Amino acid sequence: MSRPLTLTAKVRIWFLEMRAPFFTAVVVPTVLGTVMAWYEADVFDLLLFTLTLLGVTFIHAGTNIVNDYFDYRGGTDLINKNKSPFNGGSPFLVEGVLTPRQVYRAALAFFAAGSLIGLYLAAEVSPVIILLGIVGVAFGYFYTAPKVNLAARGIGEVALGIGFGPLIVSGAYLVQTGVFDAAVFLAGVPVGILIGLVLFINQFPDMEADKATGKTHWVARMGLRKAAYWYSGLMVAAFLAVPVLVLAGTFPVWTLLSLATLPLGARAVRTVLKNHDDLRALLPSQAMTIQLHLLVGLILSAGFLIPGILG
Repeated sequence: MSRPLTLTAKVRIWFLEMRAPFFTAVVVPTVLGTVMAWYEADVFDLLLFTLTLLGVTFIHAGTNIVNDYFDYRGGTDLINKNKSPFNGGSPFLVEGVLTPRQVYRAALAFFAAGSLIGLYLAAEVSPVIILLGIVGVAFGYFYTAPKVNLAARGIGEVALGIGFGPLIVSGAYLVQTGVFDAAVFLAGVPVGILIGLVLFINQFPDMEADKATGKTHWVARMGLRKAAYWYSGLMVAAFLAVPVLVLAGTFPVWTLLSLATLPLGARAVRTVLKNHDDLRALLPSQAMTIQLHLLVGLILSAGFLIPGILG
């Protein structure tokens, strides 16, 4: 008879099930939208910022957990032989550590907690927050949910790129200012593309298992070689978006400092082009893509802070 799990072990299991190390996906756009509000409108409310960050983190956790649930129910995680720290889902359903019922209920609980925070923010700031929240939760829940299954329809990458980019950036700005600004929505494009690339590159090792279970995202549709070229083109687009937004007056010139990460982006592209069919050799590019999203997002945020501090 196995010993009951300690509280520390249970916390660790749920920490990993939520994929908490990947919460940078929501931290980056939330910080960017908030500093844009401070730069443009000279406003910053710490409580509203904290609630926004907590709300989107809960929804992100719900998204990660429910996608594990649907991938397990669909059989993807059961046959995936190319799992890594970056892809393939958490092992707890496959190994029987957690039950599908536990996982599904946890996902709904996180979605509910994030939604309650969103309702409070909507009451305090603007009802538009409800609309943004509905879109965000729908993107997360229906990414792999049967019948809708955004991933299988080839729009999952775009949906999550929008959700974790422009949607959160403009939402964080809205919470601070009470204004939904289309220009701020577009300001989320660079981080949206980069988080989309994180998802995209992680689909390379998952491709065979996903295809076998009907999860026909774009990597599964194109094949690894063509997908490697698309990865490269999207990486170029992410970096080009920054000077375009500077020229448009949306970004201050200091945000061009984010281009200092170009060598890292170039190395990630070279790795993908060279090793697209060697999944073990592809691991560094998965790590570099995550690093690029974090670094570019933080430097863009600093690009708004520097001129604000300098006056």
